[in-house]
Amino acid sequence: MRAVILVGGFGTRLRPLTLDTPKQMLPMVGVTMLERVVSKLASHGVDDVVLSLGYRPDVFSRAFPDGTCAGVPIHYAVEPEPLDTAGAIGFAANDAGIKDTFIAVNGDVLTDLDVTAQWAQHKATGAEGTIALTPVDDPSRFGVVPLDAEGRVEDFIEKPEPGTAPTNWINAGAYVLEHSVIERIEPGRKVSIEREIFPVMAAEKTLYGIQSDAYWIDAGTPEAYLQAQLDLIDGIRGSGEVAGHATAQVDPEAVVERSVLGSGAVVGANCRISNSIVMAHAVIQPGCVIKDSIVGCSASVGEESNLTDLSVVGHSAEVGRGTKLEDSRIPAPEAWPSKDQA
Repeated sequence: MRAVILVGGFGTRLRPLTLDTPKQMLPMVGVTMLERVVSKLASHGVDDVVLSLGYRPDVFSRAFPDGTCAGVPIHYAVEPEPLDTAGAIGFAANDAGIKDTFIAVNGDVLTDLDVTAQWAQHKATGAEGTIALTPVDDPSRFGVVPLDAEGRVEDFIEKPEPGTAPTNWINAGAYVLEHSVIERIEPGRKVSIEREIFPVMAAEKTLYGIQSDAYWIDAGTPEAYLQAQLDLIDGIRGSGEVAGHATAQVDPEAVVERSVLGSGAVVGANCRISNSIVMAHAVIQPGCVIKDSIVGCSASVGEESNLTDLSVVGHSAEVGRGTKLEDSRIPAPEAWPSKDQA
């Protein structure tokens, strides 16, 4: 069973954490996002993974020098230029020589969807493609997918206006596809699977969906990236993971509540950290308050600073003494390079 994982995006929504690190290589309670995605696929029988790469492919190859991720062999397919979702899937599948039924998933989605059941339904219906669907409160930010009584996709409505969606079941970013889908994708140009390929398949009645209310989160924003890790330590997903790495140093006079501390992180005296992430080797100097925020690897937060409301400090960034941040980014967006410079 082979799977294509889309990991080629710039991760713009997670900047500044992704200024030099692909989002799938960011830590999730000590394990990269990609390793968690691959491990879940492996638990459903996937024994070969193709990474559809674009932004910073070198980061992936350095992280997995033996050619495996979470014990699964990986093939690197590096796009010559961004090809969008369908283009990336087609390029990766062709590059890896995929000729049969395969799985394709978004690399920034963490989920407990039953891929085994999805594969079985796909085969039972004779579908050309089967989309996993998940319910959300606000479907206007996603691809909305109504089904008929037999489970066929009736339509594929990408990001409908608020209040207009016919259902709250959305594309969960996990597909079982026949090779014929690849033949639909024009090579060498940007092609969206959501806007170009799936609507045609739906019209031809070859596209099916499978609904599931299993755990699902798109971890591509600071809020969701933080929430996904709190879910892991709270036991909302899994049995509850250890929040603080064994090598993290917390002063006895500091208070750390419901927060993730990476390896070698240092928390000084009289600090209060809650609902936050402090990544590996970051230093929080005495007297700081970090609430609902994220501090990147090897960053330094000066004494008596206050970070709240989803403030994000980039890797190796420095926050001066007494700084107060609310829903802010360090470095600030005006200092970020454009995509062409990334």
